[in-house]
Amino acid sequence: MTDRLKFNSSFLPNTINNYVIVDSTEGLFLGEIFENKASRKNIFEMSVIADEKSNDYYELSIDTISLMAKDSDKFHLAGFKTLGLTDKVYLATDAAYKLFLNSLEFMGGDEEPLPPFATFINKSTAKVSLKASTLFNRHVMCVGATNSGKSTTALAILDKVISTKRKALIIDPTGEYRDAFSDEEITKLTLGVDTTINPGKVSMQQWEKLFETKSNSEGAVLAEAITSLRYMKKIGEDTFYAKVGEDIDEIQENLASVGRNDLDFNLNLLPEQIQAESVSEPDRDNNYNFKYRYDMLKANANNNLIQKIAYQMTNTRFLSFFSNDPSMYNLLDVIDEFLHTPDVSLYIDTSELGAAEGIGGMVIDLISSFVIGEDDIYPFVFFIDEVHRYAKSKYSEKEFHGGLTLLAREGRKKGIFLYLTTQNPKDVSPVLFGQIGTLLIHRLMLNDEIRAVESHLDDYAIKHVRKLNQGEVILSSVNLLHNMFIHVDKCDRIQHNMTPHL
Repeated sequence: MTDRLKFNSSFLPNTINNYVIVDSTEGLFLGEIFENKASRKNIFEMSVIADEKSNDYYELSIDTISLMAKDSDKFHLAGFKTLGLTDKVYLATDAAYKLFLNSLEFMGGDEEPLPPFATFINKSTAKVSLKASTLFNRHVMCVGATNSGKSTTALAILDKVISTKRKALIIDPTGEYRDAFSDEEITKLTLGVDTTINPGKVSMQQWEKLFETKSNSEGAVLAEAITSLRYMKKIGEDTFYAKVGEDIDEIQENLASVGRNDLDFNLNLLPEQIQAESVSEPDRDNNYNFKYRYDMLKANANNNLIQKIAYQMTNTRFLSFFSNDPSMYNLLDVIDEFLHTPDVSLYIDTSELGAAEGIGGMVIDLISSFVIGEDDIYPFVFFIDEVHRYAKSKYSEKEFHGGLTLLAREGRKKGIFLYLTTQNPKDVSPVLFGQIGTLLIHRLMLNDEIRAVESHLDDYAIKHVRKLNQGEVILSSVNLLHNMFIHVDKCDRIQHNMTPHL
């Protein structure tokens, strides 16, 4: 093993992680050396190398990776088959290693692979070129500490997706990808600047998601308030519908006149309208008429919902985003066109909405709920950068938005494949993380972060998570025979992620 002339640079003698071929009665096993040690425990006994005794030996421990059966031309998982102690072991040639690389994927059939986006660590001549179904079939997540190379990896893979005319919906919370793709390659939108959502286009269920109603009673009050504002818009009044002291039968008749086409309303008036809904039916008056009276108990119950809505309106671009401006794009209309048009991609810049505001999570939830409800769509990659900004509820640290979880569970059946990046996998819902089949793991430092991904790694890989350099990745997937240690090639596209010098 010390004769370097017999091997090229892909084999490093006296080291570990080299591959071997084991000739067995079951077929050819491919193994990886993960331990290399001498039989003597005391280093002083080995002071004279030439003075070796007959019982000295070196021990190489092999991890069985895959098996090529006698009737097969590629490697497969070994399953319960195992090698024997007397089987002959050979160092794997580069030809055997390349055959193993070609056998790593067992998805996609005859599908054309994506262009290479990385190289294998310590095997610089071997390019990583995977099929799109291998990466995205069971959703993919890229995790890693700050400045570990997540964004570079994300862009390198997105570059291959866009350049091969596959569809992608990109959500960018920081705007760092705004110049990465040309206007001919992708349609670009900026929420709150050139793109809005008409309040009339949002369903009642989606309003409940946006304002995170906590109970059926809050949802009912919200629905009643929006119906009242739609009536006021219908009759041309730009004020809220006051109900205290008004005839009950007349109000109910007016609200019943709101039709399916009467969807528009003034969102600015929603807090006042919810306050105006704090009424109840009293006893008859002397003229036997029913009139609403102010109800203090309902007012107190509605106060929490009013505060949430008022906070959103004062601390974000909420009103500029949820408006009915005919000169701007309507987000849901553009997404609907994207879903039903082949070979087009869509980029959405959400940086103008604010990084830490709850509206970002609400928008992601809204988009997720919208796309999962559409039928006969063209398959696409749904990329969300820094998903930890959008995953958790604004009002509870223990609650998560449900739209992405629903997509992770049901989206694959419709051809919606998630591609997420985050600094800490613990910041996303455990249910969502449990649906991720492919992980791109950059350097992680904290123990709880490493524990979150250790179920995807073997003992050797876990030890190296803290040692990964910038751009180095452990690629783990249920669609691969074995984990890959790769170095992602930085693509030439523009990316606004440089760290300024102090």
